[in-house]
Amino acid sequence: MKTILRTALLISAVTAPSLVCVLADLQPPASPYVQGYTDQLSYVPGESVSFHLSTTAEKLSITVARAGHERVNVWKQSDVMANAHPIPDRAASDGCKWPVACELKIPDDWKSGYYTVTVAATDSDAATTLFFVVRSAAPGKNTNILLQLSTNTYNAYNNWGGHSLYSYHDRDGLQGHKVSFDRPLRSQFGNWEEPFIKWAEAAGYDIDYAVNSDLEFHSELLQHYRLVLSVGHDEYWSAPMRDNLETFIAGGGNVAFFSGNTCCWQVRSEDSGRALTCWKQWYNVDPLFRTGDHKLLATAWSHHLVQRPENELTGVGFLWGGYHRSHGQFMDGDASFGVHRPDHWIFGGTQMKQGDRFGGNDTIVGYECDGCELTWQDGVPSPTCDDGTPESFVVLGTCPARWAPGDCLWYDRFPKDRVGNAVMGVYTKGGTVFTAGTTDWAHGLRGKDPTVMQITRNILDRLSQ
Repeated sequence: MKTILRTALLISAVTAPSLVCVLADLQPPASPYVQGYTDQLSYVPGESVSFHLSTTAEKLSITVARAGHERVNVWKQSDVMANAHPIPDRAASDGCKWPVACELKIPDDWKSGYYTVTVAATDSDAATTLFFVVRSAAPGKNTNILLQLSTNTYNAYNNWGGHSLYSYHDRDGLQGHKVSFDRPLRSQFGNWEEPFIKWAEAAGYDIDYAVNSDLEFHSELLQHYRLVLSVGHDEYWSAPMRDNLETFIAGGGNVAFFSGNTCCWQVRSEDSGRALTCWKQWYNVDPLFRTGDHKLLATAWSHHLVQRPENELTGVGFLWGGYHRSHGQFMDGDASFGVHRPDHWIFGGTQMKQGDRFGGNDTIVGYECDGCELTWQDGVPSPTCDDGTPESFVVLGTCPARWAPGDCLWYDRFPKDRVGNAVMGVYTKGGTVFTAGTTDWAHGLRGKDPTVMQITRNILDRLSQ
């Protein structure tokens, strides 16, 4: 406990502006280099993307491509001029504040999607990759499906500038509590969302795109869609994001969480949406802790002080899930779902039977999983609903999952010997909500698992109507 308190005090001292002396700028990477970021995460056609770049190159070229079933180049600018700029010591939390090197006005005919930006030096092999999202100019006109990308999670794990919301790769061995989008951002898109959209577009589905923060700052989008998707590792949610999506569901909107570890940590947006704050296990250092009103405490949504477990939104949560084939847990597990209630519409056309398993060839269960408290009768599970899971939740598939031993240190009421499950299920409360309970569902689509593909079709077809 003394070690924990001492570390908390160190975090407070390092991150509180009033206690920190001005440190020297961070050293730039070895020359030659190209680095950069965009001024926003998402745009609509007609808006301009500002590229903030730092480089040792004399000139740069910028190529923009839309990712999808096929990657298509849509724009290129040559002979872009930029300069080398310092990296402020607090760049990870407060941003780089580099000037604009180039702007791109998004053409009216650009389709909603995820756009990659390759910035390359013309006098060396130095290059970097950025991204931005184009939202639809006419939301819902061409599709009833909206995919919101897990950009908050991208930022939380990004240690560029020295700090992330994790200590394992921090330059000082400490855990940051604020992370800025105004710095080079490492995307996780290729691991989860990209396999999903490649399959979906090849299967004939049109999908509009947004980012996490659009649920907070552009929530008017939601009224134009029947189905909202979360794919992969959607870990960090603000209260406005969650409020707006829950209102959407209560009004009859549908959601499919093809994701795991979903809505695990509550964040607060700062700097007009260009930064996130999350104190995580150090909730007692959060300035809101001393106010007595803990609803917005930037810690686990399932924490007993917040009293708003993610189960109430998704049907499942990390407290009753954990890891499978990661963090040393169930490393020899089959990474597949065992089927319960095969007569449910979710399994239509799959030929699945009670007790069958699917997805193991592509390890669709892992690496982080969500579950709920279960009671078993004749080998078939049902939720107790004592953990916030809605009364109408139906358990359709399970696979064992468990926390790593060290994780118990960040939640003061967690039993160290609990074995939970990744739980796939569905509930209806206004609209219908499906949850896969695993980050790696999309890997089954990438591997063309017939059952994973059919279940995904069933969900998209039914819930987008």
